[in-house]
Amino acid sequence: MLTSITLKGVSYAFGANTVLNQIDLNIEPGSVVALLGPSGCGKSTLLRLLAGLTQPAEGEIHFGDRLVAKTGWALPPEARDIGMVFQDYALWPHMTVAQNVSFPLRMRHIPRQECDRRVAQALARVGLSDFADRKPAGLSGGQQQRVALARAIVAEPRVLLFDEPLSNLDSELRGTLCHEMATLLRQLGTTAVYVTHDRREAEILADRIVHLSAGSVAADRLITSSGEFA
Repeated sequence: MLTSITLKGVSYAFGANTVLNQIDLNIEPGSVVALLGPSGCGKSTLLRLLAGLTQPAEGEIHFGDRLVAKTGWALPPEARDIGMVFQDYALWPHMTVAQNVSFPLRMRHIPRQECDRRVAQALARVGLSDFADRKPAGLSGGQQQRVALARAIVAEPRVLLFDEPLSNLDSELRGTLCHEMATLLRQLGTTAVYVTHDRREAEILADRIVHLSAGSVAADRLITSSGEFA
């Protein structure tokens, strides 16, 4: 089921420092929104609030018609039906590729046969069908990030969250994987929020770019099929 995301008056402060200030944002079901801005603008904090890794000081966050966070309270990540991809891959080194990808399914107690089917499908989507039995240490950085992506999509979450997942890769590989991820996100049709400081990356991946500055929304623009701003 496609899911919208709604933020109403969301604020967050770290001590005396206001990181986010009264954010109002509505993300349409099935759309890909890039949060763009320089370091310290609040984009990663906003993603953490969407993930349930921290609580808003003020405001509410809804996934569809479900309240997932409000002032001083947050539904934990495991109860939100989300998939998340981090910039540092966050793979377990002692597990094989297949074991890493299957982890969200095992936590949901999915039967073994169905788990194996979904893992094979997810690895095929990211081009790693032949790497199921390898350990992360035997993979390149791009391959490790593909494993992280497969793990994020394997449980078919309602929302996908990306925290600068390509920032650790070299420029050529980053460009290739960016286009691959854009294609995959459009195939999946899952509502996604993608944090980046790279404008070109945002333009390739997203349907819409929300530019944050000093904890507030400075600009909010749709991108046309030609890659131009509407």
